[in-house]
Amino acid sequence: MAESCVKFAQFSLNFFKDTVLKNKAYLDLIKSEAYTLETYNMGLVDRNNNLNFYEGKIRVKSPLDEEFACFEGDKYIEHIGEHVEPWTYMKYPYLKEIGWKGLTGGVDSGIYRVGPLGRINVIDGFTTPLANEAYKELIETLGKPVNSTLAYHWARLIELLYASERALELSRDKDVLKQDLRNKVGKPTEGIGVVEAARGTLIHHYKLTEDARIEKANMIVATTNNAGAICMSVKNAAMGMIKNGKVDDGILNKVEMAFRAYDPCFACSTHCLPGTSPIEISIYDKNKDLVKKIGGVPNDFTAF
Repeated sequence: MAESCVKFAQFSLNFFKDTVLKNKAYLDLIKSEAYTLETYNMGLVDRNNNLNFYEGKIRVKSPLDEEFACFEGDKYIEHIGEHVEPWTYMKYPYLKEIGWKGLTGGVDSGIYRVGPLGRINVIDGFTTPLANEAYKELIETLGKPVNSTLAYHWARLIELLYASERALELSRDKDVLKQDLRNKVGKPTEGIGVVEAARGTLIHHYKLTEDARIEKANMIVATTNNAGAICMSVKNAAMGMIKNGKVDDGILNKVEMAFRAYDPCFACSTHCLPGTSPIEISIYDKNKDLVKKIGGVPNDFTAF
């Protein structure tokens, strides 16, 4: 099965190259200013700064491709702050050393990105041969750091190939196949775990009582890490695509592309029946008067 997954991942990546990268219009869209955002990037790396999903240090690199920080997962509180706004339940993580500067990008902003694109930008390479060659091709095409939001999809395909190659390696590992599977459980105290989920860096922090009840808990999931960048990407796409107040379903779809590139969890957890997009765009003039509204959920639809 793992062997077939490697072949399928190669097929998917080649399909992307033939369909998207060989189409100048698509490639220009990927590189366009509307889908470009400069932020810091974050992801787990091994001791050689190669991609690792399950252990290693959290590496942060700047929009200038310089290493900004590299720390153990249990030190996340020293490096990551959590900002809240009164208009949303979402919290906005930021790099404490820089501070919260609002929803702005660049070197002077503490906002960062995680996930396939964030990982591509912080690593020096992959540990599997096919994925590493595909990684080099991406960097040769788009440079590094890769600031194109739509490149998330390309990076995601490379990681699919890496995951398939890694699954094949693990399926041949005698230590993985042995029957001694259980780890000893010690006295309940406090624990911090960091892994790379498909969507990005996932931090869980729990403090337990002596009878193993959760006393305190904090989670920074991948979509939360990307929250600030998602807001800015949607804004950039809207500003880049909406000209002279003209908006149609095609433009609405292109703005949504910036949101979906991150594969945010609320894109899956919140749905609208019977399948129509609930996204709504309101356009205001320079006096902040509403000019036009498009999209949204009609009154006879059920959202859940």
